[in-house]
Amino acid sequence: MFTSAFLKPFHYITILIIIITIFISCFFIPTISEDYVKFLNSYTIEISNKGYAWPSPGYTKINSYFGKRESPTAGATSYHKGIDIAAPEGAYFVAIADGVITYTGFLGGGGYTITLTTYNNLKVTYCHVSPYFIVAENQNVLQGEVIGKVGPKYIENIEGNQYKDETGKQTNGATTGAHLHLGVRTQNNEYVNPLQLFSDIIE
Repeated sequence: MFTSAFLKPFHYITILIIIITIFISCFFIPTISEDYVKFLNSYTIEISNKGYAWPSPGYTKINSYFGKRESPTAGATSYHKGIDIAAPEGAYFVAIADGVITYTGFLGGGGYTITLTTYNNLKVTYCHVSPYFIVAENQNVLQGEVIGKVGPKYIENIEGNQYKDETGKQTNGATTGAHLHLGVRTQNNEYVNPLQLFSDIIE
């Protein structure tokens, strides 16, 4: 009799723990989307002869090359410090090399940005990305690992964001549409043409 009365509260506690666990699993643990599963089952990583993985599997068209250009929109530079890869909103991109994520956030003309610092001290910036980051600062990543998605053209309620289109809507940095900007800096903080790393993949 005493033992039964003593164990009864533990029975209720066990049931409560099970209910809480189910609730957390349903509402707080991220689910893997069907498009992500499809991507993981289909994408292949192209490794250049310099040993770097092409950042946007399935997308190789370049809309804007490194160097001098006409500014495509207000606030955009006339000297492009990277390349613009024609990838649609939601397209996944990967780490070009092993390294550490050293920045995630909103970065002026680059819009939402992820910076990967490789173990040989290249700083690789992925700009105009989705604000729903799937990596975090100080996270170690491997070459070919999915680290983000191409972001939308439009974003909302970013304090201090000076980038807007002709309708006055805020844009994801200095951009005319969804794409992936890839920038590469050396350990001296100098921008170099990213295509130097992929000359055998992109002619």
